[in-house]
This record gives sequence, structure tokens and C-alpha cells, in this order.
Amino acid sequence: MPTIPLPERPSIVVLRTLARDLQRRIRSGSIELLQEFYPGYDGVIADFPLNLAQLVLARSFGFASWPRLVEYVELVRGFTRIPDSDEIISTSLDRFLAHAVLRYSDTDGPDRWAIAEKMLSDLPELSGSTIWSAAASGNHQAVQQILDQDPGTANRMGGPFNWEPLLYLTYSRLTVPLGDVITTAGLLLQAGADPNAGYLWHGYPTPFTVLTGVFGSGEQGLLKQPPHPQELPLARLLLSAGADANDGQVLYNRMFYPSNDHLHLLFDYGLGAGDGGPWRKLMPEVMDSPRRLLSTQLGWAVAHGMQERVAVLAEHGVDVDAPLDSPYIAAMTPLELAGLAGGRQVHRLLLALGADPDMSSAESVLVSALMFADRTTVEQHTALLESVRHSHPSLILRAVVADRMEVIEFLVEHGFDVNAYGRSDVPNNEPRETALHHAAFEGALEMAT
Repeated sequence: MPTIPLPERPSIVVLRTLARDLQRRIRSGSIELLQEFYPGYDGVIADFPLNLAQLVLARSFGFASWPRLVEYVELVRGFTRIPDSDEIISTSLDRFLAHAVLRYSDTDGPDRWAIAEKMLSDLPELSGSTIWSAAASGNHQAVQQILDQDPGTANRMGGPFNWEPLLYLTYSRLTVPLGDVITTAGLLLQAGADPNAGYLWHGYPTPFTVLTGVFGSGEQGLLKQPPHPQELPLARLLLSAGADANDGQVLYNRMFYPSNDHLHLLFDYGLGAGDGGPWRKLMPEVMDSPRRLLSTQLGWAVAHGMQERVAVLAEHGVDVDAPLDSPYIAAMTPLELAGLAGGRQVHRLLLALGADPDMSSAESVLVSALMFADRTTVEQHTALLESVRHSHPSLILRAVVADRMEVIEFLVEHGFDVNAYGRSDVPNNEPRETALHHAAFEGALEMAT
């Protein structure tokens, strides 16, 4: 795993500068990265060469070599799109498309899509003027005519965001009858449109694919980022045509919401199996494996008390005993995480699903007992209390998130700091907020006072 993250939208110029800086640091005696990523170096530190600094830098980012890192940066540059920028909108047609689709911007939402609907009502010819506007508006007659003249347009990039037609279709939030959407998508797929087409939003490594557009959702909520109106039948059509079910952005966008329809469908088409699909083949260093994608989903579901999702994941073979491998959760078993999160019901569910309590460390057993206000078990592990206060200082924040007043009082009684910082959305000690901050934000006045 990389020690440091790549800069946003990395460039060769920036990476060369970083390599030269690293070379200077190593020559001056700062050799931590050298020892970690080139432990066999036996040359003179004062003469450390630039090509080895480039290699060490590449390895620190998770790449085997400098040439592979350069290749990746060029790949990112080619796929990067910034659809939330209005600087690229210059014509009325561009304006129509920019208002018709989900752009993952602050301006997403029904008001903007209504502008596109009004434009289409006033200027109906917009829907058939290009392959991209025809795809977005579900105008299958126009799509057929354009494809008859030039089948290559099925995969041609264009419009304001330089997207393929399928992306405009799947990110469109116009009100279009199901039959028109499915017919239009079918025509594009029959003409060779790539069901795995996508782009890198601002150059971030997880691609926003055609499936991402269909399933929608995200951090701004379902009002601003809803699924496509014809979500499930359109997703099934694309998956049947070869869209890879191991779509990390789909899983991320949907993990905040309780519905599991997307998981049932994705599992039907191979979620969790295979090599991760064409995008992971292009960017293996930065994209999660199918196994890690599901481990992340399980970790989030356990941490947020999503019992039905935990059951769905377990039903499809996700190991409820394996230590979690997730960017959000430090390595621990799902059962240990349920205890840390104060999720008594999820804890019971995991046990019912076969989770082995003997895999929990003694410290984790104590954490669970503290978060469940289990006085008997806590008294059996008092020798570990000081260690737990040090390793998990923000347990009171976890109790506030779990809405457990009696646990807050129990933790205060056992010496936990009410002013300790932690992170509310995932159970770790990243210093973001205190228990009081979270209680105030949630309007939990009784807890706050």
C-alpha cells in the first residue's frame, strides 16, 4: 500500500519536482522513505542518484517503477473530466446537456434539471441534434438515424463534458419513458457502445462509469443525486451487456442509504468475483479488488448499524470473521467493530451469522463491554482499562453517535474524556470533532447538556 497519496490530478512536472525534492532530502540524511522502499541500497547517500529517487517515490505511491507511475499519470490525464465546471459550456446545446445530467456538483438537483426540461419544451430540436443530446433525451429515432449514418458515433466522445453517448444517457435526469430509455440504450449497445465507459471525476482514481450514472446517489443526498428514473431495468440491461458489477463508485455512492436493491442486482452479475474488470486492469495500483470492495461495504454497514445489509453481504459469502480491509476502518474483525460502534443489534446478528467471538482480542472484548454498559465484563478486565483509554480515547463520541445516554454516563464513570476528539462517521480517532460537537450538530440537547 502507498505510504503517501498521489496529489490530485497529478502531472509529470509535479512528480519530477517531488522526485528532485526527495533526492535532496535523502542526500541530506532524511532516509526514511529510502529505507522503506529501497532497503538494499548500499551506495553513498551524498551521491544518491535521481533515477533511484524516482523509483523510491513511485514505490511510495504504490507503483512498481517510475515508468509505470508516468504511464498512470498519462492515463489519468486522458480520462479526467471536470463536469461541475461551467467554463466549458459555450452553446445552447451544451447548456441543455449540462442542465440535463447529474454532474456531481453543488448545483445538482431538480431545479437544474427543470431548466433542461424547459429548454427541450421550447426547442424540441435539441433532442435530435447530436448523438449526445439524443442519448440524454431518450430520442431513439434520432439515435438510430445518426448510427445508420455513422456507427462509430456509439463510442464517440463529445458534448460539454467530452463523454460517450451512454454516459449522457445514464447520467440524464430528464423524465423519459422507460421504453424510450431502454430502446435508446439498446441501440447504442448493439452498435458497439462500451458498457464500461466512464471518466475520472477531477482525476480521482475511482471511475464514474455508466453504472455509476444509473445508480446515482452520493454524499449530497437522494434529492440532489437520485438514481436514474429507470434505474433497475437500465442497470440490468447494461450488466447483461458486460458492465462490470465490481463498480467501486456505485458501492461508495450507495453505501450511505439503507436500500440494498443495487447489491442484489450486482451480486446477480458477479459482484465480488473476477479480477475487478477493465478499469482495474488499467489502474491496478489504485483500484480496490472485488474482495476489498466488499470488505469496505461490510465495515461501513457494521459501523452504521445496517443490519439488513450485513445479512445480505454475509448471504453472498462475505466473511464475517475476516479482519476488515477498508480505507475507513482500522484492521479489526466485524464483531470487534460492532462493539466499538456500540452496535449491540449488529453484534448479535454477527454472532447469529456465525462470527467467532474467540477471534476478538481481550481489549476488544473490554471495548464492547464498555459500549454495551456491561459492568460485569468490564470488572473482569479492569487491568486493561488504562490501555483502552489510551487506544480508544473517543469512546464517548461513539456513544453519542449510537444515541446511548447510559453508555455516556458509564464511560465517564470509567475515566473516559468527554473532550476527546474523534471522527463520528467512522470509528477511529482522527481528530475531527468532540462528543459535544456531534451532539450539538444533531440537536441532541439532553446529551449536549
